[in-house]
Amino acid sequence: MEKMIGFIGMGNMGQAIVKGILEAGFTTAENVIASRRNVDLLQELHADFGIRVTGDNKEVAREADILFLAVKPHLYDSVIKEVRDVVKAEAIIVNIAAGVSLSDIAESFGNPVKVTHAMPNTPAAVGEAMVALCFSEGLSKDEQEEMVALFGSLGKAEIVEERLFDAVIGVSGSSPALLFMVIEAMADAVVKAGMPRAQAYQFAAQAMLGSAKMVLESGAHPGALKDAVCSPGGTTIEMVVKAEEAGLRNAVIQAVEAAVAKSVEMNR
Repeated sequence: MEKMIGFIGMGNMGQAIVKGILEAGFTTAENVIASRRNVDLLQELHADFGIRVTGDNKEVAREADILFLAVKPHLYDSVIKEVRDVVKAEAIIVNIAAGVSLSDIAESFGNPVKVTHAMPNTPAAVGEAMVALCFSEGLSKDEQEEMVALFGSLGKAEIVEERLFDAVIGVSGSSPALLFMVIEAMADAVVKAGMPRAQAYQFAAQAMLGSAKMVLESGAHPGALKDAVCSPGGTTIEMVVKAEEAGLRNAVIQAVEAAVAKSVEMNR
């Protein structure tokens, strides 16, 4: 892509997206510009990725053909008011914040703008993101495909109705934290059994990665894949029974539902 991609704000998600699109070859460092108030971090980003950096949000907004608003949700309104008069007329604004809708962005700009609402997750940094996308009416079919390609370079991207974004946050946006906890707990158990911790993390993480790949590539129901591992009277069915007794399924459902409910609350 030859278009200039700008980032206002550069937290964990912004850095993950920059790292992902550069490593995937979607664009080059010369076509990325980012701003943030922390000048020291900006210099680190320049050293790490070779991207252009500035402390001036307006400079990014003036140059960007695709402008990521990568600040915290509560800062969106003030940042938009700061830059809205210098944004290119045909620029695509990318909103990656939970609790900020397409209509919220349009209202803050006060004039028609092209907006992509994206919900990525942090595995974007390793090319394994799951990204939900929806668009304002102003984007052409080609522009929509361009945005799907951009986020697809980070892993997988799907167009989803904005009304389902609360569910997306529960199942993919926030869930990496839950899955990291599962990996950590599995590792703790085998460290107790004598395995070195670094090796325990490797085994647990690879087991999760391989299991996820089986679900995605086989098309089989997760329950059927689970049943296929459970030999009669074996270790796996013992594990499954103990997990059920401990309420694993219910704990996961409640955790995901809590994330969804919090997202709904933030959208009010």
